[in-house]
Amino acid sequence: METRDSSTRPDDRGVLAPSAAMSRIRLRHLSCFVVVAQERTLARAAERLHLSQPAVSKTLTELERLAGHQLLERSRAGTQLTQAGERFLRYAVEVTRALDSAAAALTADEEPRYPTVAVSALPTAAGGLLAQAIIALRERRPHAGVRVRTGHNPDLIAALRAGEVDFALGRIAEPAMMAGVSFELLYAESLAVVTRPQHRLAVYGRSPGRTVSPLALLAYPLVIPGMGTAPRHDVEGFFEAHGIALPPGRTETQSVSLARELTLLSDAVWITPQHAVQLDLDSGLLRRLSVSVPGNAEPLGILSRSGVAPSELAQQLMETLRELA
Repeated sequence: METRDSSTRPDDRGVLAPSAAMSRIRLRHLSCFVVVAQERTLARAAERLHLSQPAVSKTLTELERLAGHQLLERSRAGTQLTQAGERFLRYAVEVTRALDSAAAALTADEEPRYPTVAVSALPTAAGGLLAQAIIALRERRPHAGVRVRTGHNPDLIAALRAGEVDFALGRIAEPAMMAGVSFELLYAESLAVVTRPQHRLAVYGRSPGRTVSPLALLAYPLVIPGMGTAPRHDVEGFFEAHGIALPPGRTETQSVSLARELTLLSDAVWITPQHAVQLDLDSGLLRRLSVSVPGNAEPLGILSRSGVAPSELAQQLMETLRELA
């Protein structure tokens, strides 16, 4: 009677046993999976991999069969990781990175590479604390490279989990989004209401004991954070606490540079997290109005992949952020 090794026999669901599955998973499976997780659509992933979309889909199907789990949910809107996919992604990223590093080390005729750290950050953090940290890092590591991308908090976490960045500078999110992600508090900040120094409200507020009424802000164009952000929620709470609806004609943006220019070049009133404007306040380019803003402070910190040791350069930049916070 013929016997078969249980380690290579499919189970009742037609899925290979774990040891057999691991032996048959190839780098092309992992690379394809990581790129799809990063691009979030099969079309963009196929373009980046220089493959046809059916070829990408076939590779993913093979990987899911070998893994014994559905790793991605596919729809017309794109792809989304399942819980199993999120767990698997952490290790797939590390494997593909390690192989890339090994290949680079064996390329003898390649020009010397300088270390680079990739960071994603909220716009308000990138223009404040992160900029100071990069300057400080340059003094220690003048040849090190830094790649920075900005975006909404969910985008930062998605890029981190997909291995596109070494760490992120953002806010803690819902538990489901924080799976496999650690948060380290750096500081908590409140809102600041700022204008150019020549603004009528700034001149009025210079007198001792004078405060600016929230109603007085409505006489000028407002610049406030975009929808769906923690600072925007605080801005809405600020006006609601005074029984005021957000006025029409406001500018909503996550761009610190755009908000800054609007404030410097016009009578706009900018409501923003304080760290985003601290350098301009210190230099006198902008002035903080004496307005009673909400007392609750939003926490901001370092987001990193749980259980994954950062590179030496990433660790240095993270330590610099801790020193400056």
